Amino acid sequence: MKKLSLSHFVACAILVCLGMTAKAQGNRISVADFGLKPDTRENAVPYVIKALEACKKSSDITLVFPKGRYDFWPHHCIEREYFESNTTDINPKRLAVLIDFFDGLTIDGEGSDFVFHDRMQPFTIDNSKNVVIRNLTIDWDIPLTAQAVVKAATEQYIDLEINYFESPYIIENGKLVFVGEGWKSAWGGTMEFDKDTRNVVPQTGDPGCLRPHGDYRAEELAKGLVRINFPYTRKPAVGNLLVLRHSERDHAGVFIIDSKDIRLENIDMYHNAGLGVLSQYSENLVFTNVKCIPNEAKGRILAGHDDGFHYSNCKGDVVVDKCVFHALMDDPINVHGTSVRIIERFDDRTLVCKFMHNQSVGMTWAQRGDKVGFIDNKTLQTIAEGTVEKYRKIDNENFEVTFRQPVPKAIVEGNALENLTWTCNVSITDSYFKSCRARGVLISTPGKVVISGNTFESSGSAILIAGDANQWYESGAVKDVLITRNIFNDPCMTSMYQFCEGIISIFPEIPSKNAKTPPFHRNIVIRDNEFHPFDYPVLYAFSVDGLEFSGNKIIRSNRYEPFHPRKFGLTFEGCRRVTVKDNKAEGDVLGKNIRLVNTPKRECTVEKGDIFKITATN
Repeated sequence: MKKLSLSHFVACAILVCLGMTAKAQGNRISVADFGLKPDTRENAVPYVIKALEACKKSSDITLVFPKGRYDFWPHHCIEREYFESNTTDINPKRLAVLIDFFDGLTIDGEGSDFVFHDRMQPFTIDNSKNVVIRNLTIDWDIPLTAQAVVKAATEQYIDLEINYFESPYIIENGKLVFVGEGWKSAWGGTMEFDKDTRNVVPQTGDPGCLRPHGDYRAEELAKGLVRINFPYTRKPAVGNLLVLRHSERDHAGVFIIDSKDIRLENIDMYHNAGLGVLSQYSENLVFTNVKCIPNEAKGRILAGHDDGFHYSNCKGDVVVDKCVFHALMDDPINVHGTSVRIIERFDDRTLVCKFMHNQSVGMTWAQRGDKVGFIDNKTLQTIAEGTVEKYRKIDNENFEVTFRQPVPKAIVEGNALENLTWTCNVSITDSYFKSCRARGVLISTPGKVVISGNTFESSGSAILIAGDANQWYESGAVKDVLITRNIFNDPCMTSMYQFCEGIISIFPEIPSKNAKTPPFHRNIVIRDNEFHPFDYPVLYAFSVDGLEFSGNKIIRSNRYEPFHPRKFGLTFEGCRRVTVKDNKAEGDVLGKNIRLVNTPKRECTVEKGDIFKITATN
């Protein structure tokens, strides 16, 4: 008989204890069962991999992290190739926590801090359903962007105080270059925040922000004090906070792909390596009390690297409730599809197409049975629809799609396709859009959209409804939008960014503006909101059929100086069936006027007693 060693008995005892623990806790497993303890700074990655493997043996299981700090290092990370929308194609991606092929999993951090190191993706949910992540924070000790305090600003130089321990840097060939845990990245752009309000400083948007001009010269005056030698025409104010942008957006904070019925709850996302939560070709997504905000306990104004929530080609219901966004380096929420260009008619039913934007390549754009719209890229009109029979990838940029029916002869090379199956309904409620770079909410989806009960303090437009098949290739004409009971405070439209033509800007990119072309968007209702404009433009609407602006209260703010070139409160260009009624004003509101451009006067009904009057037509 073989003699068993003491270590064998110990191993068996551990296995028995683990089984008893799991049984005692029902469908709850703790990472502590696998040897991971909080607050040790030990790499959590290998322990979490083992814990998730064990979770796959049960259904509807909760993996618990006892409250504390957990550190995730790149060593032992699973690496996979992912083509992530609006993200730089740097592969493979490093995956700290990979949830793949699960049906029924909850990760509960119990209030824990998840701290990441180097460039990686905190959470990836792939081909899974019924997944919940809740009760945790996401942050980096050495963030993938930096910040500084302005100590001096003269005609020839600007002095910056940088936390050298949080954002290590070197001066290389006279340039400011940040270095981290395995990476090096040169300063590439800046956001300026007021030291008191923590808002983006007015009129410092993309045209007016501090940039590292090629002939600037950096020198270190003392450790953590850097002088930027350059005669900037617009100087930041002494004492203000600067976010010094650098590095690529190469990993999302949470990446959700090919998944369904996903919930994120009670998560503070203090930082990430790219987009905050990127959802791609997924269905039914609910985010509640998720905050993309700076870690104020560390004295930071920097937050996420780019967008907060980005939904690319999703379907079903997208729900955002009680979420907060502040100091992001791009739009808090962006919902869109991906249009692609036709580069060849292979035969009557087959088209060769190309992903045109370099940050939207490699995706599986369609699958058999998907409904597709054929778009005239010059007018953005959908000429016809078809059903996909076959999809074949050629390379990361090009693919073939074969349809069940012949492609209309009017469709030619240079036109575009839009996947109409992968479009979603959107509900954004009771959320707070504090000052971030660019806009607040971007919506390009034909599903039902409700934006209600939110507070907007975006530095650019609060809401942008776009549409494009020529530049960004973010598709989706809206058909049913309700914007109601929101408050638009005076930080809105304090800086200029692309498409910022009003607090609410409806601005599809249509190259051929023809008065006879039917409008692109339709059925948009803006009702019972409260606006606090300091400037003229409240609403700019281009190419809408069926637009109502009613029951809104416009309250003049005098906190900032007007600057916008558009001197009308409401502008309707190329619109049909417009109704303006029951709007009220408080104070000396600047823009009580309406301008009609290629919009016949008969198409704009302004009811008696409304504060707005048509004063210009052309």
